[in-house]
Amino acid sequence: MKNSSILKDLILSDETLIMPDAYDAISAKIIEHMGFKAVQCSGFSFAIAACQKSEADLGFEENLSITKKIINSVSIPVMADGEDGFGGVEQIAATIMGYVQAGVSGINIEDQLPNAGNKTDIVESSIMIEKIKAAKNAASLYGNPNLVINGRTDALTAFEKRGKGLDEAIKRANLYLEAGSDIVFVTKVETLDEVKLLAKEINGPLSIAAGLHYNIDNFSINDLQEIGIARVSLPTIAITAAIKSLLVTINSVKSGEFTEILDKKLLCSYDNITKILNT
Repeated sequence: MKNSSILKDLILSDETLIMPDAYDAISAKIIEHMGFKAVQCSGFSFAIAACQKSEADLGFEENLSITKKIINSVSIPVMADGEDGFGGVEQIAATIMGYVQAGVSGINIEDQLPNAGNKTDIVESSIMIEKIKAAKNAASLYGNPNLVINGRTDALTAFEKRGKGLDEAIKRANLYLEAGSDIVFVTKVETLDEVKLLAKEINGPLSIAAGLHYNIDNFSINDLQEIGIARVSLPTIAITAAIKSLLVTINSVKSGEFTEILDKKLLCSYDNITKILNT
């Protein structure tokens, strides 16, 4: 419960909160070891690590199980990826209960419909508002009234015209803040101009995802800090870096030589591993 208050204070402070996304316990431990103040769970990364095609294939119980292991591995606040709440409004209380009992400090809840594939489908804003209110009520009911609710909208890519998506994302973000979200997260932001527009028009703490294939060349974490974005997540940095390193390492093993592994210094020493685990 204490960590929820810490997370809320970090989000509301004048300093941008950088939250790399973990996909398992050791990735979360590394994030803590490197001095970050909070960890974001990534359902997308969970699914990749479990060799599932999407978060929808992972499901609530497995998501919760991985999240618990992450929480137990670190002392800093952990924000869960609650997807769409894993169901309708009637499911939210049970979902929140599970995550609160696991010890999360915050949770993302999104307006994107699962199983949409490459197409983004979103629920009516009124349904998402009900989910946010239900989540706030459930958090209090199950003993953590300070649970940070991050209202995520995928509206930006739900329309053919990007301008319309931006308008809808701004509208929804403000509605979600009014409904009780402590912070709002607009996904699929591609350019710095879009970030600036969102920061100007959204009346509360804003979260932006960085380091993704569609925006890593367009803005940096430093850029987002200068604008005053409340929170920056990095949903795929850890998992994609780990996979790339492992591909290079295993390919070197396949060749029968350790040359590339040695040249790129890909292996972590046992001493460093011990230091990380003792953080």
